[in-house]
Amino acid sequence: MRVNFTVNGRRQEADDVWEGESLLYVLRERMGLPGSKNACEQGECGSCTVRLDGVPVCSCLVAAGQAEGREVITVEGLADYARHRDSAQPGDGRAPGACGTGLAGGTSLQSARQWQAGGTDSGTGEAGELAPIQQAFIDAGAVQCGFCTPGLLVAADEMLERNPSPSDADIREALSGNLCRCTGYEKILDAVRLAAARQEEAV
Repeated sequence: MRVNFTVNGRRQEADDVWEGESLLYVLRERMGLPGSKNACEQGECGSCTVRLDGVPVCSCLVAAGQAEGREVITVEGLADYARHRDSAQPGDGRAPGACGTGLAGGTSLQSARQWQAGGTDSGTGEAGELAPIQQAFIDAGAVQCGFCTPGLLVAADEMLERNPSPSDADIREALSGNLCRCTGYEKILDAVRLAAARQEEAV
C-alpha cells in the first residue's frame, strides 16, 4: 500500500508498504531518519518514541498504515518544531501505540497540521540551532551512549510543552516509558529541570 503522511513538517509518501510494517521501520528504512532507535520492538523501552499528531508514541507499535494523513515528528525535526511552539495547543487523548506513561497531552491534530517545516534542515536534524531540551541534555551531561536519547528528548519535549513547570514526580512519570542503561537517570532529570528553568526564564 501507499502511505501519505507528514514527517517533520514535510509531506512524505511511502510506497509498497507491506501489511504489518511498523511506522518505525518506515521512518528508519524508507525515510532515512535513523534517530528513532529500534531496540525492544515491544513498546517497553521508549527508544523509538516519536510524536504522532502531537502525542508521544512508541513507533514500533504503530502500523505504518495508521499514520496515513497524520503528522509525525521525530527527533530530527525536534529543533524546528520547537521554534514553532507558539502554534502548538494542548490536545486531548492518546494515540494508538502510546508509550508507557498514562498521561494525556501533546498538540491537537489541527495544530500539528498547521505546522510546516522551513528550509531543508529539519528533515535530517542538521539544523544549526538545537531545541532547548536538546541543548539542556548536552549542558547537563545527560548523554552517554546515546541510544535512548532520541526517545527521551521527544518525550521530555512533549512534557515540557504541556507542563512548563514540572515537579520531579511529573518528570519521572513523563519519562517512565523510556529506559536508559547508562546514565542512572539523574543527569537526565537534571537536563529536564534545566530546560524547564530556562523555559520559565524566557517567559
